[in-house]
Amino acid sequence: MSDTPFPRPGGLTYADAGVDIDAGEMLVDAIKPLAKSTARPGSEPSLGGFGALFDLKAAGFVDPLVVTTTDGVGTKLKIAIETGRHDGVGVDLVAMCVNDLLAQGAEPLLFLDYFATGRLEIDSARRVIAGIAEGCRQAGCALVGGETAEMPGMYAGGDYDLAGFSMGAVERGHALPYLDRQSRGDLIIGIASSGPHANGYSLIRKIVQASGLGWGDDAPFARDHSLAQALMTPTRIYVKPVLPLMKAGLIKGAAHITGGGLIENPPRCISPGLKAEFDWDAWPLPPVFRWLAETGGVEAHEMRRTFNCGVGFILVAAPENAEAVLAALLNAGEAAFVCGQLTAA
Repeated sequence: MSDTPFPRPGGLTYADAGVDIDAGEMLVDAIKPLAKSTARPGSEPSLGGFGALFDLKAAGFVDPLVVTTTDGVGTKLKIAIETGRHDGVGVDLVAMCVNDLLAQGAEPLLFLDYFATGRLEIDSARRVIAGIAEGCRQAGCALVGGETAEMPGMYAGGDYDLAGFSMGAVERGHALPYLDRQSRGDLIIGIASSGPHANGYSLIRKIVQASGLGWGDDAPFARDHSLAQALMTPTRIYVKPVLPLMKAGLIKGAAHITGGGLIENPPRCISPGLKAEFDWDAWPLPPVFRWLAETGGVEAHEMRRTFNCGVGFILVAAPENAEAVLAALLNAGEAAFVCGQLTAA
C-alpha cells in the first residue's frame, strides 16, 4: 500500500481555485514572437528561463554605468479595462521607464514586465504585451522576460495591473545631468507630449465623471475621436531623437515630465543655485488640457504640477547649441521649442 500523501484523481485543482496554468502557458507561446521582434545587440530574448543575460560589450559599451528604472501606468488602466482599449497601455508602460533612463543620459537596453490579474484573459493580455513589444521597438531595447500572475481574490475578474522594469547604460563620466556645467542663461527646450501620457488619470477620471460624458461619447477637444480614444493616446518615447544629442555633448540636463508635472520634475536636473524659469506663453496649451482645466475648474498651478501641459520632456542646453538641438529634433519629427531658461534661484 502506497504511503503517498496525495489522494486519488478527482480532487481539487489549481483551476478550481481560479488559476488556469494552461492559459498561462498559451500566453507565453503567444508572446514569444513579440519578444523575439525586440532583439538587439547584447541580448537574445528567450522567454521561459529563470533570468535574462545581457552582454554590455556586445552592445558597444567600454566602461559603462548601469542605470535602472521601474514604473507603472496608474489609473489609466481603469479606462483600458472599462473600454477594452488594451493596445496602447503597453507602450505607456515602456515609455514611463525608458524616458526616465533617457533623463540620465542612458541608452535603454532591456525591459521586463509584471502583469497581474484576477482572471487571465489571453486575448487582452496578448494585446497588452504586444504594446509592450511595440514600446521596446520604439526605444531600441529588448523585451527579455516578465511575469504573469493570476491572483483571484486580489483583483476582481479581468482587472489587471502592470509594472515595468528597465535597464540602460551610459559610459562613465557621461551620465546626466552635468550640474557643474550649467549656468544662468542656459535654455530649456521642450518637446511636445502626445497628451496626458500616463499621469494625472485619477483627476482626469473625476473630471470626466463630473462632465457627464461617457467614454464612447465624442471628445470635445479632439475631432473624430471618442473620449476614451483621445485620452488613451500612448505616451511618447523620446529615446531615438534625443539620445544622439546627448551622445554629441549638446545637452547639460534632461527631465521626463511625469507625476509632479512642470513644477516638481525640472529641479531634478538643475544645479543648486539655479532654477527653471518657464515662459508659459511659449507654447499653446493643447486642447485636452484646456478642456480638463475648464471642465474641472483646475487652477493653473494645479494643472502644472499634475500634468505635463503639452511638454513631455525637457532639455537644458547652452544658447549656442540651441539652434542645432532644435533643428535635429524637428528633423526627427518632434515638435520642439524653447520654453524657458535657467536663472538664479
